Amino acid sequence: MNEALIRSLTPSVLGILVRRGADFAAAEDAVQDALVDAVRTWAADPPRDPKGWLVTVAWRRFLDANRADAARRRREDLLDEEPAPGPVPVVDDTLQLYFLCAHPSLTPSSAVALTLRAVGGLTTRQIAQAYLVPEATMAQRISRAKRTVSGVRFDQPGDVATVLRVLYLVFNEGYSGDVDLAAEAIRLTRQLAAAIDHPEVAGLLALMLLHHARRATRTAPDGSLVPLAEQDRGRWDTTLIAEGVEILQAALARDRLGEFQAQAAIAALHADAPAAEETDWVQIVEWYDELARLTDSPVVRLNRAVAVGEADGPRAGLAALAALDDSLPRHTAVAAYLHERDGDPATAARLYAEAARKAANLAERDHLMRQAARLNTRRSAGVGIEGGTRRDPSME
Repeated sequence: MNEALIRSLTPSVLGILVRRGADFAAAEDAVQDALVDAVRTWAADPPRDPKGWLVTVAWRRFLDANRADAARRRREDLLDEEPAPGPVPVVDDTLQLYFLCAHPSLTPSSAVALTLRAVGGLTTRQIAQAYLVPEATMAQRISRAKRTVSGVRFDQPGDVATVLRVLYLVFNEGYSGDVDLAAEAIRLTRQLAAAIDHPEVAGLLALMLLHHARRATRTAPDGSLVPLAEQDRGRWDTTLIAEGVEILQAALARDRLGEFQAQAAIAALHADAPAAEETDWVQIVEWYDELARLTDSPVVRLNRAVAVGEADGPRAGLAALAALDDSLPRHTAVAAYLHERDGDPATAARLYAEAARKAANLAERDHLMRQAARLNTRRSAGVGIEGGTRRDPSME
């Protein structure tokens, strides 16, 4: 069975069932049952019209489930509307499903899970593996999400910003198990970009491609983090970078700047530098100013402090940092980095160790502990810092 074909057909088949009267949760269950049947039979006897086959089988599954439920026997009259075998009109419901799955009534985690299941075509087991949770836990999460949106009218979904935020969350989950969520997010965003002409959709796709281009260099063979300045730029995927830059330039030319376009512009400036020392930090600070204006995000201002430290010197970066709440995630790590750049290894080592204790994950904690150990070792050996090293804890 061609998994790519199945995934491409799933949203359209689901949309057809919903338009014929099935509520979202029941339709999604029926489509999943049809996919199981396809796995069993298509390898030996592939249908001439895969979409028509899936619609017919899914509709029958839906009707069977209805008949088994005494409270829903009133829907048995839909049997007369069973689609006839043969070609099905080409209607792409993918876009509507994106917006339904990203409905504001759902929590971000539920919206992500539902998007992966209904639009991405992933199984509950695959999503559970990707999130490192038991399959039963993920099944409950998806079931609750389906119940939440089952009463939502199919033509009254969430907005573009919500959809983009969900896709961004999927991308940031990275990858684990047998499902690469970063690649899956790019695939889903490509579908959305093909279906809707919106500069921020293009901006998000460009951002994903530019970040994904350096995926192979972000970790060492032992799994440890490799900061941006130390990555082997010769191993970055230049094809993805070129595509991302082209998409970004077309979006920016429309003069409707948004958050994801600004983030992509920063990523493009990093990708454009042949070496870390040649990075155009002045432009990056300007883009962070635009991003801060668009989002008013303290995290953006934190990253801006790092960029200011590179463009105007570490003391300027520390001054920018001093204006921010020190309880911000990674604030202490940024302070450590800037103090190291300013030639104060004792303070930097102490702050790196403190940041490690606050780290959100094991890889980041180990990275920060190594920085503290490195500086302490150099101090014990009597080796000077000489302006510090170019390790940027916010740009890995």
